[in-house]
Amino acid sequence: MQLQTAPAHPALAKKIAGMWEISARKIRSIERSYDESRGSPVFTVKGAWTSRGWTEWTQGFQYGSALLQFDATGEREFLQAGRRKTHERMAPHLTHMGVHDHGFNNVSTYGGLLRLMNEGRIPEDSGEREFCELALRVSGAVQARRWTKTADGGGYIYSFNGPHSLFVDTVRSLRALAVAHSLGHVLMEENDRSVSLLLRLIQHAAATARFSVYYGEGRDFYDQRGRVAHESIFNVNDGSYRCPGTQQGYSPFSTWTRGLAWAILGFAEELEFLGSLPSQDLEPAGGKPPVLAMLRRAAQVTAEFYIAHTAADGIPYWDTGAPGLAKLGEWRERPADPFNDHEPVDSSAAAIACQGLARLGSWLRGEGEKDGERFQNAGLTVLSRLLEEPYLSTSDAHQGLLLHSVYHRPNGWDHVPEGRAVPCGESSMWGDYHLREAALHAQRMIGGGVPLMFWTGKDGR
Repeated sequence: MQLQTAPAHPALAKKIAGMWEISARKIRSIERSYDESRGSPVFTVKGAWTSRGWTEWTQGFQYGSALLQFDATGEREFLQAGRRKTHERMAPHLTHMGVHDHGFNNVSTYGGLLRLMNEGRIPEDSGEREFCELALRVSGAVQARRWTKTADGGGYIYSFNGPHSLFVDTVRSLRALAVAHSLGHVLMEENDRSVSLLLRLIQHAAATARFSVYYGEGRDFYDQRGRVAHESIFNVNDGSYRCPGTQQGYSPFSTWTRGLAWAILGFAEELEFLGSLPSQDLEPAGGKPPVLAMLRRAAQVTAEFYIAHTAADGIPYWDTGAPGLAKLGEWRERPADPFNDHEPVDSSAAAIACQGLARLGSWLRGEGEKDGERFQNAGLTVLSRLLEEPYLSTSDAHQGLLLHSVYHRPNGWDHVPEGRAVPCGESSMWGDYHLREAALHAQRMIGGGVPLMFWTGKDGR
């Protein structure tokens, strides 16, 4: 990525405002036409939303998008739609024992409603508050129960692949544990033994930082500073680490860029959250300074890797080791080309990463660190690029908002248009949601509004 001065705030604000106008039409389109009996919408094919049976991890992004739209514009039709669908359809996700995605589904919906009440954006409703708070308490405890102990005395929330599997994605889904802890909840085990959700959050983040992120210290032959493994495999008999793996990337020894993006944003958000807590709350985890130092190190090295391994405009190809990249020549020296014949870009990775870069930059600036402005500018630059063609979907004939997203390249799930060699031109539910969330974060940041924080308390802080 070629770093430059961040886009001027008035110009970026104009782009964000234009995006919300387009976004409103896209949300109305899916509300009118999508048959929810088919399952959650996952990605588009020829511009129309379709499902893909694996897990229902995208439903919260669908309804959460309506809540973000209301948050940004004040249009109550979107509040009503997001609220109604959350109440009607999201309950099964609260007690879903088979997935690690609680922070995606439930914090985007129940958490969004609670945050809006806490910020005074919607009228206080004691019944709805209690409903949302209970839902989030349950979700955090259920997620924390998916636990594998590691040989070093820590542990991790295991993925839907089973107790041996740690996904890098889950570091961003830790929001479920954070909110539940903020509400005073704990996980109750056998013999009334209470388990701290905060400690599990920190232990999972530490396992991810240790095993999913590389630091250029000779861990293996492919130890490149800042690269990320999608999956980390453990021996469940003794908790020892065995090897890296991947589900959606090219190789365990290359970097799937959406996994990289999840890491940047997840670590940055947990820096914000844990940094806001009193020091004594983190004493059981070894103390606040060491915990924040661990998160900061992981966030910074992954952010640096992203900047070094994306195209000139900050948009990544789907995997840094994808073999077709060699045929693109000096691809880092020019803007990403979603219409090339060799490897797809993944705009959804950019939508996730740009918010992480901006949040990390803001946090570092608050600490008086010189790198803060650099990361913040990088995040806003990527966001600005996504808010224009060919990434922003301006045609009403296409139901998606963010074009050129990729879901599962190894499985061949992504649509390849006629006459093209690789997937392009389609959207994903997570890509659209995270573009909206990044835009709302930037809108508040450049407009001087209340910072967008997922754990906002009843006093608005």
